[in-house]
Amino acid sequence: MAGREFLLGVDGGGTRCRARLAESSGEIIGEGLAGPANIRRGLAESIAAVLDAARQCFAAVGLADDAFTDTTACLALAGASEPADLAAARRESLPFGRTLITTDAEAACIGAHAGRDGAVVIVGTGTIGWAIQGGRHYRVGGWGLPISDEGSGAWLGLEAIRRALWAYDRRIGSTGLLSRLLEEFHGDPHAIVRWAARAAPADYGRFAPLVIEAAQRGDPAARELLCAAAAHVEELARRLLAWEAPRLALAGGLAAAIEPYLADDIRRRLTSPQGDGLSGALRLAATEAKPLARSR
Repeated sequence: MAGREFLLGVDGGGTRCRARLAESSGEIIGEGLAGPANIRRGLAESIAAVLDAARQCFAAVGLADDAFTDTTACLALAGASEPADLAAARRESLPFGRTLITTDAEAACIGAHAGRDGAVVIVGTGTIGWAIQGGRHYRVGGWGLPISDEGSGAWLGLEAIRRALWAYDRRIGSTGLLSRLLEEFHGDPHAIVRWAARAAPADYGRFAPLVIEAAQRGDPAARELLCAAAAHVEELARRLLAWEAPRLALAGGLAAAIEPYLADDIRRRLTSPQGDGLSGALRLAATEAKPLARSR
């Protein structure tokens, strides 16, 4: 492996962890996919997911784990926006030659604008707004369920389950969506209570596709939830624009579903992302690798 160097970008979220491997030239040679990598929700599990996805990347091109030492990795992980969690992750003994750990929001912002200044609102399992301007970073939201992440997939799932219980109590009228959610628990509200006591954001988030599908069918409860989610996303966007971000993108697994519900003035300000969190992580890995290359 002498003389061969690699770049690894990892985008770890509340639902899945994606990895992308590149030659030092930037040529993409492998990808991997593993489970959740939100370090706030479990550092050991997140690191295991990162290594699983990384091994898939190397295995795809016939490389063994010993190639890790020839790799500069950027791990862009959910939860790394919290100082204590980030510090704990940085204390981990990782097998890569050089490792940079940052938040998935920073990588998404860098990827969306190809390294230029700009802002991004990520709508995935969680939500967060992030802007980079003149070397300064701005954050809004993304403090985690249940106290934050409004408009996210997890929030949609939580609010849908809440309304299913309201419908069971006959506080509101039932709809196809709310009936379907109750059926998921065999019509037993106590089963929902037991499940909720252990549920993580990703567990709530798995109901978000049901909400989106129901909204497309005209379900009133689903449409009301998507309108409410969009209003929360708009609040994040407006705050970022108030910082005079030169461009704004919407990213994340639910971005396409939320965008049609946004106010027209916000939609007009949106630019198409030029890349994703993985491309942003690879950019950061390449930047991290440059001092090492110069020293050789």
